[in-house]
Amino acid sequence: MARILIVDDEEKIRHILSIMLKIKGHLALEAANGRQALKVLDKEPVDVVITDLRMPEMDGFELLEEIKKSETPIPVIVITAFATIESAVEAMKKGAVDYITKPFEENQILLAVEKALGLSRIIKENIDLRRKLEKVSKSGEIVCVSSQMQQVMDLALKVAQKSDTTVLITGESGTGKEVVARFIHDNSPRRGARFVALNCAAITDTLVESTLFGHEKGAFTGADQSKQGVFEYASGGTLFLDEIGDLPLEAQAKLLRALQEKTIQRVGGNEPIKVDVRVICATNQDLEKLVEKGEFRQDLFFRINVFPLHIPPLRERKEAIIPLAEFFVSRFLDSYEFDQLITDGAKRILKQYNWPGNIRELANTMERAAILAGLPPITSEHLSFLYEQNLTPQTKQFKLPEEGIRLEELEKDLIRQALEMTGGNQSAAAKLLGLTRSKFRTRLKQLEENN
Repeated sequence: MARILIVDDEEKIRHILSIMLKIKGHLALEAANGRQALKVLDKEPVDVVITDLRMPEMDGFELLEEIKKSETPIPVIVITAFATIESAVEAMKKGAVDYITKPFEENQILLAVEKALGLSRIIKENIDLRRKLEKVSKSGEIVCVSSQMQQVMDLALKVAQKSDTTVLITGESGTGKEVVARFIHDNSPRRGARFVALNCAAITDTLVESTLFGHEKGAFTGADQSKQGVFEYASGGTLFLDEIGDLPLEAQAKLLRALQEKTIQRVGGNEPIKVDVRVICATNQDLEKLVEKGEFRQDLFFRINVFPLHIPPLRERKEAIIPLAEFFVSRFLDSYEFDQLITDGAKRILKQYNWPGNIRELANTMERAAILAGLPPITSEHLSFLYEQNLTPQTKQFKLPEEGIRLEELEKDLIRQALEMTGGNQSAAAKLLGLTRSKFRTRLKQLEENN
């Protein structure tokens, strides 16, 4: 059984098409215009759309454009009583898979639907395949869809084979630096040994040396027994030093010696201890600027920057947002079995948000949305908590241009943008504009009447 959306402003046509499709065992959904259709698509998984061209509020051409923009394109069959070569060409350019004139024969519709369903199955199979290919579970679950991240992972795979090379991973907080470090470890000859992660910013200055290199019994008050540091504990494997820029200068000198000589000395001890460990460092700071300020040793910077890897922020790889979001939802629900995890309206909101917290923020957002939704799909309503965050300083502090502005046109444009962002969901659009639903509908009606 397929789910087919019929979009036509004539109730009689919708009724006839519904009967035809139900006889063949399909489920028919209905909408009177393109805007209503977007609301249905935001809430319901649909296999095929059958749409008229001439309709009020939003015509078939506009609907075709909106569907074409979506991450999971749906095959669209166009039916019209005003057939022209120009409109047929335009419909096909905008993504229609078939063009049928009214009045139509039942066989025409059913054959077109079967063809469209075949295309729909291919699309779904490709999406499933892409999901499987994007999920690299070997090293902490990495989803690589952007060309930038693919380049990063290609480089990470190359350096992984060189088990002693020091790596410096840079990037904003939440971009996945530790995940990349684990990927390097898991694909290296050291994969059978430990991966030890240490956040340098989380250690107090008095405990840095003890944490890194260990201490002997009686070395300081409270040292009632000897203890290994992370260098010894990770020996044979990989030591990941996160937020390396926060390491105190005194500890930096001792870290440099450990990297160069591959020996450490416990606090309170005299004997040098050999360590065999690959060190991967990470930071969200500009180490070269810290060097200029005298806050980071230049010789240590050169020593750890043997093989640099930079992870771009999520806002610079927008194409990765939806695959990552779907991955996090499916991981939270522990299943890929749902036909649709996120609606097109919700996807538009996710792509328009700036993600200052990067992948970590996206993962938390999708977990929260999945809890609110209960079961997929996640809609724009479940992401309403992002709306306020989506307002940039530019939108909050609008400056009136010297040449002036037509207030009604601006209001109309803002309402249109809000409806586009929310997939035609008026409640969500009202929230986005700071209005109640009733006030939003009243203003929308006034603007439509003034057209």
